[in-house]
Amino acid sequence: MSKGRTGKALAHELERVDIKAGHAAAEWHDHVVVRALKLVRELADQPPLIALSIGTVVAGVVRRDGRLARTGARMLASHLAATAIKAAIKRRVDRARPRLFSSDHDHRLTRGNRNEGPHNSFPSGHTAGAMAVSRAILREYPGASGPAYAAAVATGALQLPTGSHFPIDIIAGAAIGVGSEALVARIFPDAAPERARSGDDTDVEKWRARNDSNVRPSDS
Repeated sequence: MSKGRTGKALAHELERVDIKAGHAAAEWHDHVVVRALKLVRELADQPPLIALSIGTVVAGVVRRDGRLARTGARMLASHLAATAIKAAIKRRVDRARPRLFSSDHDHRLTRGNRNEGPHNSFPSGHTAGAMAVSRAILREYPGASGPAYAAAVATGALQLPTGSHFPIDIIAGAAIGVGSEALVARIFPDAAPERARSGDDTDVEKWRARNDSNVRPSDS
């Protein structure tokens, strides 16, 4: 068997397992606990995350806290980038959501242009947004890694029992979130590490040296 055929066979088997796992989790989508958790899941939807990002910027401005305001700006930019990328993919990929329990063909990743929620399972927008915002927060507050990642992982995990997404959709959404924040980080300047993080001036000096090395001396 050629490598091409072997690769296709593995991809087909992976997709089959993905569909089976998604259907198994979606069996719980009508459970009373899962229905209650849907409200929590919506906290990672676009309007709440945008509101949280803008609110963080405003809080930073009011408190004259540049770091906090910059964090909010990173959150907003990262979320908008993730939203744009996932939307572009959804317009080009058709996949029925797990809770529809359609045929395997409908649940496979296929090229298409159906801009309909029930048939736009891939990728997970909630996971993409949550991961992008979490990574943006960590860029300025690395000490918050525990709560930030916990929120992002919980958002992704909730997509399964609600029948909203298959596992591969969630993994793809997380990758989009990480990539989007990384792109935004190339635009925003590095935050100078503050003494509160390390207890001394070592990190500050390293940051200054790194940034000074990137500035060419003038010709004068």
